Amino acid sequence: MARATRSSMGGLDLDGMEILLSSGDTRFCLAVDGLSLAPGALVALTGESGAGKTLLLEVLGLMRAPGPGGRYRHSGPDGRSTDLAALWRGGANGAALTQARGTIFGFVPQTGGLLNFLSVRDNIALPQRMAGRLDGPWVQGLLDRMGLTDQADLRPAKLSVGQRQRVAIARALAHRPAFVIADEPTAALDPERSEDVLNLFLNMAAETGCGVLLSSHEVDRIDRLGLPRFHLGVTRQGDTTVSRLQQGAPS
Repeated sequence: MARATRSSMGGLDLDGMEILLSSGDTRFCLAVDGLSLAPGALVALTGESGAGKTLLLEVLGLMRAPGPGGRYRHSGPDGRSTDLAALWRGGANGAALTQARGTIFGFVPQTGGLLNFLSVRDNIALPQRMAGRLDGPWVQGLLDRMGLTDQADLRPAKLSVGQRQRVAIARALAHRPAFVIADEPTAALDPERSEDVLNLFLNMAAETGCGVLLSSHEVDRIDRLGLPRFHLGVTRQGDTTVSRLQQGAPS
């Protein structure tokens, strides 16, 4: 299995990041000294509730700026490097930033986030349509692989929770992104269904060569799958709660 590491073949590199949040007398700091994801890496992000897992995923997925001093780069297979942090200078809705979100990343939210007025097939094809790269055979292949062919023309309201989450996974892979970011993708599922969906997700990502960073509070399951992981360890420094990223299991 691919592992998280620095690679001359490209990937994602985030370092020197600190995001400070405050509310009244409460202060929270998310600190990342270094995080590198190689192409095709399947990696888990763990940490207690409130440790900032979703916050970190938002930064990685370009939903939030990496902080004033944060450095964040993407290296493509052609060797070209893009300064993702610099894209924020054009604003949160800038064309370059929007394009990077839609081409480099796919997303799997906790509860699917499907559009109820679209069919299963059209939900999956949506990232392709937004990127202007329609590929019907690839969408059909995802439907087949995810066991959703019979549900292709149904709306999300007609699906089970597990089916909706499989649609969300297929949608995240539809435009062949370099990386998929998944925020506790099986949190809404029962344990047995969760195991099936998570294995299917990881197998599909491995088959397509897509890198994955998924957050989870289910440490035992992550360890059974053999995924390398990053952990957000929380400490108190005066009146500030500090969550700092470390590679491997918590010490």
